[in-house]
Amino acid sequence: MSSITCFAPGRVELLGNHTDYNEGFVLSASIPYGVRVTGSLRDDGLIRLSTELGGESHHFELSADAPFVRRGEWTDYPLGVVGALREKGIKIGGFNAEYVSDLPLGAGLSSSAAMEVSTIMLLEKLNGISLPGIELAKLCRRAENEYVGVQCGILDQVSSLFGKRDHAIFLDCRATTVDTIAFPHDVCLLLIQSGVPHALVGGEYNERREHCFAAAKALGVPFLRDASSAMLAASDLPDLERRRAAHIIGENERVLATPDLLASGDVAAFGRFMSASHESSRVNFENSTPSLDLLVSLANATSGVYGARLTGGGFGGAIVALVSCDAADAAGVAIAAEYERQSGHHAVVLKCDLADGALALNG
Repeated sequence: MSSITCFAPGRVELLGNHTDYNEGFVLSASIPYGVRVTGSLRDDGLIRLSTELGGESHHFELSADAPFVRRGEWTDYPLGVVGALREKGIKIGGFNAEYVSDLPLGAGLSSSAAMEVSTIMLLEKLNGISLPGIELAKLCRRAENEYVGVQCGILDQVSSLFGKRDHAIFLDCRATTVDTIAFPHDVCLLLIQSGVPHALVGGEYNERREHCFAAAKALGVPFLRDASSAMLAASDLPDLERRRAAHIIGENERVLATPDLLASGDVAAFGRFMSASHESSRVNFENSTPSLDLLVSLANATSGVYGARLTGGGFGGAIVALVSCDAADAAGVAIAAEYERQSGHHAVVLKCDLADGALALNG
């Protein structure tokens, strides 16, 4: 079989921070940057993975029959996908896979999910498998949960698979249903990388998850999706759990109000939701950083910007700003210059529209 190339985009989380594993609601979008993989079958029973990281080529080879061993390296993501497919009873033999990414690593734009999704699409094509998109997303999430060790929800994988140009993705994480919502044409996104890497394999992400589960238990609900602001106000939760719950409940309420805002074209109100989301991340969920806070503050003070927030898990990475398309270029330059002056860090600014999801480029 000739080689096959697949592309999976990164994603930007517009609203709904950490709501996915709380069975809540998320608004996200695919972006035009992602992971491209080119691969082919092998007849010698080996898996050979290669990529370029930091300007250096990295190669990895092992027997396709070898049991999975977590290495704490980039190879855990594609090999975790192989493991998840095997758990489902799908035999995966030897193959080559070469990865190229234009997603900034550590920016919180879900390069890990893009690698997982590009891998599963490649293996689907190479092995003649046909699975529904939502099943592919679940298998990729299993790879990250069970093999990589990050107890993420399904947001990143769904966003990479179900993106639609000029549309936001509305995900109900309990029902696992996906809708797309038309996005206003006169605004675009600025993704601004702080220069401080984002890393979730450590304990912060899983710790926040446990806080949320404890808060839900104390409120007497299965998940924080089932709680309301009124219920929280009437409770006697300890301060930490109260703040964690306030963040998730507020995020769900903001996401649920968004379709009407977008339908009416009220980008100013949507921008205010984004900024309120960031403030909740800063105060209630404590997953922001001084660098992200500075970027958001600078963005909100810049002409043409409607709102800004951290995107992704937090603890470093990037922010997303909603900006008038006419003002986007000048705004990006101004924010980056002032950020470097105040912080000493170099910000990488990506101007982007909302893009299509993953696809096979040939084969």
